[in-house]
Order: sequence, then C-alpha cells, then structure tokens
Amino acid sequence: MSEAASCREHIKGLLKARVPFISVRSAERARCLDMFRGLATEVGVTVYVHTLSRGMRDISTDRAVNEDRSVVGALDFVSQQISQRQNLTFVFTEMPDIEDDTATARQLYDLVMLACERAAALVVLTTKPVWANLQRLGMAAVLDAPNEDEMVAILHESIDPYKGSLPIEWSEPQFREAGSILAGITRIEAENVIATMLAKGAIRQADIIELSHVKDRIFSDISGIERVQVRPDELTVGGLTGLQAWLARKRPLLTADLRERRLRPPRGVLLVGVPGCGKSLSAKSIAATWNLPLYRLDLATIHGQYLGQSENRLKEALSTADHVAPCVLWIDEIEKGLAGAVNGGDGGSSTRLVGHFLYWLQEARGRVFVVATANDVSRLPPELLRRGRFDELFFVDLPTPEERREIIQIYLTRNLRRRTNDKLLQELVNLSEGFAGADIEAAVKELAHAAYELGNSKDDAAITDEIMRSSFANVVPLSKTSPEQIEQIRAWGRERAVPASGIPIGGASSPKPGRRAVIV
Repeated sequence: MSEAASCREHIKGLLKARVPFISVRSAERARCLDMFRGLATEVGVTVYVHTLSRGMRDISTDRAVNEDRSVVGALDFVSQQISQRQNLTFVFTEMPDIEDDTATARQLYDLVMLACERAAALVVLTTKPVWANLQRLGMAAVLDAPNEDEMVAILHESIDPYKGSLPIEWSEPQFREAGSILAGITRIEAENVIATMLAKGAIRQADIIELSHVKDRIFSDISGIERVQVRPDELTVGGLTGLQAWLARKRPLLTADLRERRLRPPRGVLLVGVPGCGKSLSAKSIAATWNLPLYRLDLATIHGQYLGQSENRLKEALSTADHVAPCVLWIDEIEKGLAGAVNGGDGGSSTRLVGHFLYWLQEARGRVFVVATANDVSRLPPELLRRGRFDELFFVDLPTPEERREIIQIYLTRNLRRRTNDKLLQELVNLSEGFAGADIEAAVKELAHAAYELGNSKDDAAITDEIMRSSFANVVPLSKTSPEQIEQIRAWGRERAVPASGIPIGGASSPKPGRRAVIV
C-alpha cells in the first residue's frame, strides 16, 4: 500500500469513528480535498470545506452554504450548524495562529468540545504543528508528497494518453527512474513538469537528465543550503583512482529501487586528508559527472545566538536537501562547524548539531549523496567516524608521481597553449615532489599569467622550458613547511580510512589491518 493510500485509510477510520478533531499535515491542499471528496461518498457523511476565496461549500456538490469567507465567520457558522445537526464534517483549508495558545486556537478548542457532543468532526489542513492542548482532543495524519510509486503512476497517467500521437521513447525503466527523480515534489509541480515536456512534442531519453535539475529550479529560493554552479570543463580530477572506481559502482544505486532488498540509497563519503589535494574538487566533480545539482551546506552559518536556533536551521537545511533530492550535498571542512562538540566551547550547541546530523545520516531515506571534507581530523567528533554514518571514509594523500604527471598535464592543457615533451614533463614531476594538487595548480597558473604578460602569443612559445622549471622550483609546498602536520594526518588515515588513490597512504609498504588499500 502506498503512503497516500495508507493516509487515506487512516483518515477514513477517523471519520467513521467520528473523532472530533483531525489535523492533516500537508502542503498539497488540492490533493487533500480530492481525498475528502472521495471519502464523503465512501463513508456516507456530509463534508463542508472552507476556503478564503469561496467561503463554505458542500465538497460533493460545490454548493455554497455560507458566503462569509472569513475564518471567524466560518467558525460562527460551524457552531450554529453543529448545534442544529449531527454527524457533520467541516474541513478548514486555512486556519491561522493555531500553533500556540492564541484566541483562534482557544475558539477552535471550544468548538471541538461542542463537536464531541454532536458527533461532528473538524478537520484542519496545515503545514505547521498544532497547539498541544487542541491536538490532544483528536488525532493527526500526514499526507506527504507523492513517493516513487505514486509519482510513476502520475507519470503514466499524464503521458500514456499521448502514446501514438507523440514520440514517447520511455519504457518502464525510464518511468521508474523519472519517478525516483521527481519523488518529493507535489502532484501539481509534477504535472507542470510533465506538461512542459509534452509541450516540446516528444518525450525523449535525454529528458531524464533534464529532470535532475527540475527540483533545483523549484526549490532555488529556499534558504538553508546554497546552490553551487559547476562547470564540467573545469572539474577534471587527476588520480584518486580508488575513489573514482568506488563512485562509479555507487552511481546506479542512487536512483535504483532497493526496497525489495531493504537497502537505502548510498549515503555519501567523508573525505579526509592533506589540504589542497582535491577533496572539494571531488565533490564538484561527482555532481558534474552524475548530472546532479550540487548544494553546499555551510555549518558555520547554521550557528545562531539563541537556544535551539542552530538546531532548527540545520533541520530546515537538511529538510530542503531531502526535498531537492536526488542531489549532491557538499559539506566543506565539516570539522569547523562541529568543533565545539569536541572541545565543548559553545555550550553544547555543536553537540546537539552533531546528534541531529548523525540521526539524519542514519535514518533519512532521501536520495541525498553527502560529500563531507575535513582537513583537521583531530577536531572531528568520534561518533561521526563510526561505520554506518557514511558509506565510506577515504583518505586523500599527496599525489603520487603518476598522479602528479596526470595533474600537471590537466593544468597545462587547460591554462597553457603549448605542447610539453615527455622529458620536460618528467622533470616537472620530479620538481613537484611533495606538492599537493593546489600547489601544482598555482605553479601552472603563474606560468599562464607570465605568458599573458610576455605577449599572449598564440602557442605560448614565450614560456621557455627554463621558465617552467623555475615556476615549479619556486613553490614551497606544505609538505616542506609543515612535514610533522602531514605525517600526523597520514598516521591517522592509515588506521581509519581507505586510501583514495588505491595505494598505501604515504608510500607505506602495507596498510594497517582493518582497512583495505585498493578498491577492486
């Protein structure tokens, strides 16, 4: 049974039992009213619905029964009707100020007490919590946005009538994948998306990729997380073959139907290691390669000055991520936002943030692939590293000679317009011993700046081999200025993480027991 069908059966039982107050948490008013329209006939009860635009009307016949459109006028009308007749049901689509102990909440409370005596039922459609004293008089129900199965049914319902008149390239696997992508948006939003595709005159295979960005446009103005624009031509990652192979295996699982095996979609990875070695670039590359929108969660901006404010902000941000799923959620330098959980210097706010974040990682079922990065591993809360939080923990080390060769070629091709012979390339690889990827990028960009200053020649012939050697020789990498820091980070990674390059961390002969060195 789908979630919508389950909710319908639950509300049907409440109406039959004449529960005096029912709160329905949902953002889809039209979908809720369709449900109550069907239940009115099925249960055999009279249902009236109040809207601010049309007043009180019979939900089955659409006949007006009270022209006063205000909430106060509607409550007065309901009070009169309940006093005169029994077994009436009233649905309110707009009921402001009932989250707390307010005049409206108390008036509704008093009306519910009257409904108890007359076997009446008052239903409130809302997106917010209800005053506790009022809610205790009745029951609550939740009608979530359509799930995957419901979205597939909506897609078939909207597209199948056009088979034969329009080219429809989708088969059932494409409908399932589209349903997985669109799950979480409302029915109206989904129908608008489908109508837009049909307006083009065909449903093509390529439309599946476009659907991945639909929710990005729908939720683009929602606060809490920041949309990051990625340019695939600038996101080539050199090396990290172990990480790349692991990601290639996980990508199909992000939109696959894993419910029969009782599995959840891949949750994400935690990338730790030496600064400047491609952790943040990997997050952007994953989004670009997987054709998914990338969002950045900045935990530093989550912290508020009032008690509970930080937790509420984080909850809203993670809820937004679930709504825009499937997506990639990038949390850069996660240890900075959660450092207080280790040193206890913020009154426990960071500890509560960690608790809520870990609960979301463990329990949420949205197709959100989290890529968290960290440089200072000593500031990471231990509970974040437990197996089951992230799918894998990778250590990103300084690039090997083969990886440096690949990275140098990438940046030379991108920033310089000249061919480099193998002999010079090998010299640059040797000169870049101990360089992070960021150091190599800085050296090549300096060459590109010099080329522009020397005349911006078409083939960059002004950049001689000696200038290239000099640019690399002038870079002093972190591995030389702080070798103790690098070794400390590596020592931590050997015992706890999988090497992202697929070879032992730091050139060790073998990895420590308990963590594999090569992804196969």
